[in-house]
Amino acid sequence: MKNQTAYITIIRPANLVTSVADVLAGVAISGYFLTTTFEFDDFLPILLLCTSTLGLYSGGVIFNDVFDAEKDKIERPGRPIPNGAITKKDAIVFGGICFTIGIVAAAFVNLTSLALAMLILVAALTYDKWTKHLTVIGPINMGLCRGLNLLLGVSVFSRTPELWWLVIALIPIVYIASLTIINRRKGNDLSKNSLYLAAFLYAFVIACILIIASSKGFFLMTILFVIPFYLMIFTPLFKALDNPIGENIHKSVKAGVIALILLNAAWASAFGIWYIALLILLLLPLSLWLSKNFSVN
Repeated sequence: MKNQTAYITIIRPANLVTSVADVLAGVAISGYFLTTTFEFDDFLPILLLCTSTLGLYSGGVIFNDVFDAEKDKIERPGRPIPNGAITKKDAIVFGGICFTIGIVAAAFVNLTSLALAMLILVAALTYDKWTKHLTVIGPINMGLCRGLNLLLGVSVFSRTPELWWLVIALIPIVYIASLTIINRRKGNDLSKNSLYLAAFLYAFVIACILIIASSKGFFLMTILFVIPFYLMIFTPLFKALDNPIGENIHKSVKAGVIALILLNAAWASAFGIWYIALLILLLLPLSLWLSKNFSVN
């Protein structure tokens, strides 16, 4: 049982739920829910893409721990690999299986999904192995993983990527980059400038969502999801700005990760798919419960 818990812990289950929210938001953005009669077969691509993101995200966080195994013996000895619950070799095998599931599931949808899944795999491993500690490239690389994950949902239609995809992907890239910036502020001996930068990037993300919602005529619907999103991310960030100790930084990052669900619900509502926004919102209690029992970062 201990070993089984370790395998669950290493995939960060609370975070994993947010990756499904990414894909559902992407599907909503694509217009898929507006152009299909929705018989049983119409749900299969969505299920496959959700399976794909679960595999890809799991593989990414597992290899993050694999590459950090030696450092974690000192900094995070409670993680499954340094505490001996999972061997490094077994973690590599587990991560490889997860990545394979993610790639194969995407391949069953269409070639665009397969290409995006491959890019997510490369982006995740690049971050895990090389760019994680780079000041500028690291946050962008991490954000790219989420941006591509959102586009994985958009790819539910078999078509060539379009220019507007880049605009859509930019928002999660900026958001995750801001979280990565916050996570690097480990104590009050460090400058608050990065926290102010993160606050500015948060505001930029919210403004973009509301501008898109307004342009499509769904501003009032979207604001219902944006308000709790704002409260969830800014409340702990303001506390961290007031007292930038490690505990407050950790709480701010944790809230920011879970708040991805609210961000994705806002995405779906901005494109007028309110019922998917509500479905995504239902993932929030699950992610919050998992975050109380398993580590988020």
